[in-house]
Amino acid sequence: MAGEPESPVKDKNYNLITVLQLSLHHAWMLDQYVKDAESQGDDELAKWLHRIQDNNLKAGEQGKQMLLKRLQYENG
Repeated sequence: MAGEPESPVKDKNYNLITVLQLSLHHAWMLDQYVKDAESQGDDELAKWLHRIQDNNLKAGEQGKQMLLKRLQYENG
């Protein structure tokens, strides 16, 4: 089974930045999915997607704060 190739970057901050970017990107994408569900009258789906979006936004904010602390610590 082929997976993604192993990353040449073995940096924990790189990993944090990657997950942060993905969380915020998914939150952005989910905005359209929520609108699509709402426009089709599927409130159940819209609410579920909105909860996922909220979780991604929360993870993004937590990741930004974590990255800020780490970069400040590493830069003195």
